Amino acid sequence: MDKFDRKSHWEKVYETKQLTEVSWYQARPDISLDFLHRYNLSKAARIIDVGGGDSLLVDHLLAEGYENVTVLDISAKALERAKARLGENAAKVNWIVADAASFKPAEQYDFWHDRAAFHFFTEEKDIERYIRIVQQSIAPGGYLVLGTFSENGPEKCSGLPIRQYSENAMKERLQKYFEKLKCVTVKHLTPSVKIQEFIFCSFKRLNLG
Repeated sequence: MDKFDRKSHWEKVYETKQLTEVSWYQARPDISLDFLHRYNLSKAARIIDVGGGDSLLVDHLLAEGYENVTVLDISAKALERAKARLGENAAKVNWIVADAASFKPAEQYDFWHDRAAFHFFTEEKDIERYIRIVQQSIAPGGYLVLGTFSENGPEKCSGLPIRQYSENAMKERLQKYFEKLKCVTVKHLTPSVKIQEFIFCSFKRLNLG
C-alpha cells in the first residue's frame, strides 16, 4: 500500500476549494480570539497559528496590533492565498510551509494556536511527536490553545479520518508539560449549513526547570 502523502492531499484541497467553501471557514474566529484576549498578551508576544492555512485569524491579529505573528501550514498554496489576501500586510507575518508533526522551530512562542490540525494526527507516533514539538516550542509560562472535533463531532474531515477528543483525553495527553486552564465546547456552523462540534482547551506551559 502506498504511503499517504499528507502534503499533496492538502495542496489539492487548497487548489480546488475557495476560502468560503471549506468546512472550517469562519468570518471571525471568535473562540480563538477570546482565548487570546483572556491571557493579556503584549502586542510583541510571539504568536503562532499552526495549520492556519488561509484562515482569517491572522487578519484579526494584525488588525489588533500584534507584531510577531507566524502562520504555519503544510500547504504552500494555502499560505500563498493568505498572502495575496493580505497584500502589503503579508510582509508583517512570518510564513512557514511545514508539516506540524516534523516542524523544527527556530524560536519559542508565547502563544501556540491550533484549530483543527492536531486532530488529523491519528497515528500514535505522529501524536507523540507533535506534542513533543509543542512542548519544546512554547516558552515556559506560555500558552497553548487546541481546538479539535469533540466526541460528538465528525469522524472525518476533508476525506481524512480524524481523532476525536474529550476534555479529559486532551488533558491526559498534555498534563506532563502543561496545566489545563479552560475548555469550552463549540458548535461550528459550516458553509454548507452543517453543525460540527469542537472542543477547545487552553493550557499553560509548566516551568519544569
